[in-house]
Amino acid sequence: MESLALVIVALSILAFGLISGRVQKSVITPPIVFVFFGLLVSQVGLGLLEFDIDNRFIHILAEITLVLVLFTDAARIDLRALRNEHNLPVRLLSFGLPLTILLGALIATGLFEDLSIWEAAVLAVILAPTDAALGQAVVGSPLVPVRIRQALNVESGLNDGLVLPALLITLSLATATGQEESVGFWVQFVALQLLLGPLVGIGVGFLGGKLVELGGRSGWMNHTFQDLSALGLSLLAFAGADLVGGNGFIAAFCAGLTLGNCSRAICECLYEFAEAEGQLLTLVIFMIFGAVMAPMVIGHLTWQIVLYGLLSLTVIRLLPVAVSLSGARMQWDTVLFLGWFGPRGLASILFALLVVEESSLPGREVILVIVVVTVLLSVFGHGLTAYPGAKWYGRRVEKSGRKPGTGENLPVSEMPVRLPFHE
Repeated sequence: MESLALVIVALSILAFGLISGRVQKSVITPPIVFVFFGLLVSQVGLGLLEFDIDNRFIHILAEITLVLVLFTDAARIDLRALRNEHNLPVRLLSFGLPLTILLGALIATGLFEDLSIWEAAVLAVILAPTDAALGQAVVGSPLVPVRIRQALNVESGLNDGLVLPALLITLSLATATGQEESVGFWVQFVALQLLLGPLVGIGVGFLGGKLVELGGRSGWMNHTFQDLSALGLSLLAFAGADLVGGNGFIAAFCAGLTLGNCSRAICECLYEFAEAEGQLLTLVIFMIFGAVMAPMVIGHLTWQIVLYGLLSLTVIRLLPVAVSLSGARMQWDTVLFLGWFGPRGLASILFALLVVEESSLPGREVILVIVVVTVLLSVFGHGLTAYPGAKWYGRRVEKSGRKPGTGENLPVSEMPVRLPFHE
């Protein structure tokens, strides 16, 4: 990486740090700031950065960030509490998520004739995960009932890992067309990826978590290296699965989920790491998104692409949410609130970069442009509406007279939130 690029990254972090206290109390979110800064220094701005989307450094950074995000997000989820208390995110994940992918693929097939049905499915899967951090005023606001903000938080923490198998399968099917390998080869490849990845991840998460827990309890391992264990264990799961033919990203997700539920005593260390080093990587990715990926849409925009981006954030999200919450006795404003605040962000960016590496995928350029446009719309649309949206919904709940302990106000345990900063 050139010295100028390092200087730009360092200055962006320092500049944001100097105003972070003021930004925290405004409608401006950190992703908005870093995407804007990326655009400012890009080829369409000041022309200070001239990275190509195929730059190896970008892909390495994206892979490390995705591994850490999958691992730490999964480690936040208490499966027992999820099963006993959090029926809303369970509904959103078990019914809403598959419906979102199906509806997204069907609409993409109708709008983009150049995309095969499997390429449309790849696009839909990439845009299915949500990113609660883009609407931090929502998931961190005391104005929003804890049950509702935790529904968005838990959904965001799990859906990126849950769609990984679907992305692997659809990507394999999309690239299999015209390849010399038989169908049996691809079936075996996918089966090994889906089987060995979780096995390695569960093993690393359980054994690694117990070792770190033992090291901390005995005094052999200090607090700093307990924090760093998040990096070591997530990368171990990723690389270990890759060595045996499994999927490393699925392994990292399963490792985090296992550790978070079998060694909860050390989870606070993981959260501390994620809030510092992990968030640094996340914000750098948003800056790269603005500097390298966003300029790519210039000259490639069509009405179909813009329309799909808008539909992805509205109809393709809202209808599955409404269907998944039917029978849950939620008010219409709650359904609308949960439906709108399903931002597309970090996971979609990182998944798109993975797809870029698949040079044999005919529609990869179209898919990339659609994803970039959708994420751009989401970063600014959801970011700017999060604070006023939380205030609007809070007033609606207060005026409706919904009783404590019922409906939207049903008490649930709070799981940690992945946000760039907290009050």
